[in-house]
Amino acid sequence: MDNVRSELEKRTPPHNMEAEQALLGGLLYDWGAMADIVTTLRPERFYSIQNQIIYDALLKLYTNSVKGDTISVIDILTKEGKLEQAGGPAYIASLTQMVPSAANIQNYANIIMDCSTRRELMKIATELREQASTQTGHDSNALLDMAEQKIFALSERNETTKIQNMNDIIVDDIEIIEKHYRNKGNFTGIPTGFSKIDSWTSGLQKSELIIIGARPSIGKTALALSMMRHIVVEEKIPCGFFSLEMPYQSIGMRLLAMESKVDMGRMRSGLLQTSNFKSIQDAAGKLYDAPLFTVDTPNMRLLDLRAMARRMVVNHKVQIIFIDYIGLISTENSAAPVYEQVAEISKSLKALARELEIPIVALCQVGRDAEGREPNLAQLRGSGSIEQDADVVMFIDRDRPKDDNTKPQDAKIILAKQRNGPTGTVDVLFLPSSSMFVNKANE
Repeated sequence: MDNVRSELEKRTPPHNMEAEQALLGGLLYDWGAMADIVTTLRPERFYSIQNQIIYDALLKLYTNSVKGDTISVIDILTKEGKLEQAGGPAYIASLTQMVPSAANIQNYANIIMDCSTRRELMKIATELREQASTQTGHDSNALLDMAEQKIFALSERNETTKIQNMNDIIVDDIEIIEKHYRNKGNFTGIPTGFSKIDSWTSGLQKSELIIIGARPSIGKTALALSMMRHIVVEEKIPCGFFSLEMPYQSIGMRLLAMESKVDMGRMRSGLLQTSNFKSIQDAAGKLYDAPLFTVDTPNMRLLDLRAMARRMVVNHKVQIIFIDYIGLISTENSAAPVYEQVAEISKSLKALARELEIPIVALCQVGRDAEGREPNLAQLRGSGSIEQDADVVMFIDRDRPKDDNTKPQDAKIILAKQRNGPTGTVDVLFLPSSSMFVNKANE
């Protein structure tokens, strides 16, 4: 083992000095090319310390709107006392003689970033090898978690931003409009099964973060499951469900009650009639083939949720994800104030929806002051960032039953925010026996 380690340590980490020098020389020769790489290439990506210092100086000049030529770089490094560390005036001046073609600066940047990524992978592998070789400290599950976290952070660092031309945008938009015209009456997003909600939203749209808010025990999970049942059974659209509060057996039981219309209390107590079994079997047959993929880990870490969501989309072609609920997701920075953690979760879920190009529906509690009255956006619990990040916010409003808990109850779904459409209130019915929401007959 020691021999293997010593051999690895002798190897020169991946790098390309010629590409580093050609890029710096190219920028000194053609300063306008700096705008093409400034958002993606950072100083720490360079292998050479000299080249890191020179590129950092170029970034400072660019930030201050000063042209980055040989004289300017030497001047700023002299003031910072880093000129000799950067190789001295002769080395900086020689860089302009090492440029095969200034037109290839983006290619040089790609080579530098590729080598940097390989070095980081080697560093991660070494750290994991050291941790795995010791019996004390992290267990194997913690090591797997550490590996996933580091690889995920590395992959995120490699994401780049692309500037879209207006002509490309217009062409894409015209294609979307024509597609909508050819499919009149069909929803452009994923239908929820609630006719007026679908009419106003045209279905839950790709890349959007949808929030469903309510006080505890008012029906957040019931509404999410009602929508989900329609999506996977009626529409047969693959769906992911992160249940941080309820085990998967309970999810299956509630979906069986919804689909069979058999009282869930009877199913749990065993006080079933013979006719109930036929309904349950028929419902089980439909749900058995439903493309629903569930994770029921309590207090799931945000990083793990993002990673598993990606796997759902890649491995199971999931087109929409539900999360029950935001308040039970944990962040890496558990010592931070709650509002900062919720803000991090909210922003991350919105970014995930855009990255995966699917709608993400997240459940959220509202403040205690919403009890007994219609909830509003200011009452979303945890952080104002939820309201800011969400594309759509729905609230559930219904009275808590005081006597008979089996009769259908009037309820409202309040579409309080929709970034790209109307808002309003939809009257629905809540069926306590099967814990589901349904359209009112007059709709």
